[in-house]
Amino acid sequence: MPRRKEPAGLEPNRRAELLRAAARLFVEKGFDATTTRDIADAVGMRSGSPFYHFRSKQELLKTAMVEGLDAGYARLLAAIDGIAEPEQRLRVLVRTHLGTLLDGECHSPMLLGETRALDEAAQEEIAAAFDRYQLPWQTTLDELQQSGKLASAASPVRLLLFGMLNWSTHWYRPDGKLSLDELADSAVALLLGGTLPTAPTTGPEKNEPQALS
Repeated sequence: MPRRKEPAGLEPNRRAELLRAAARLFVEKGFDATTTRDIADAVGMRSGSPFYHFRSKQELLKTAMVEGLDAGYARLLAAIDGIAEPEQRLRVLVRTHLGTLLDGECHSPMLLGETRALDEAAQEEIAAAFDRYQLPWQTTLDELQQSGKLASAASPVRLLLFGMLNWSTHWYRPDGKLSLDELADSAVALLLGGTLPTAPTTGPEKNEPQALS
């Protein structure tokens, strides 16, 4: 529900909240269908207040993506610090990414398709941020291939992995029986052809994807 609009004097300190709300709405409604009034209402601002911080809706999108990807990159590096074994590092990368998507409020990885709404300079800035985010993933996949645990570390493998993980936002339910740790284990087992720590239960779970018609 839209929040009650607060006095204008409180609004200059709302930049981070504004970015989170904008990213969420861009994912839920799409960039074109989201208005600045929608974003302002979501954080209880006056309709013109987002432009105190950002010159346009396009700048909001670019900033949400770049800062979200860079924050996610910092979380990845902190999570894998000191992990030398590439299979364990991959699992931590996957679990951290899923946590960012499903436990947190970072929607940047799911906004990459909206870059078509931005100019070339903004697209290049986002591409650079996404390249940074992908670095530890590609390094880990390369090491897994070199050790014989992965058939190929070509870039489509990395991108297919991201696509699989990001799609979980459409079906995963935190109140279901599948934990994020188990989801991470399943993704790694699928990629590496390994076995799960515990045998899967039979029948659909509450957070399993349903057939799409």
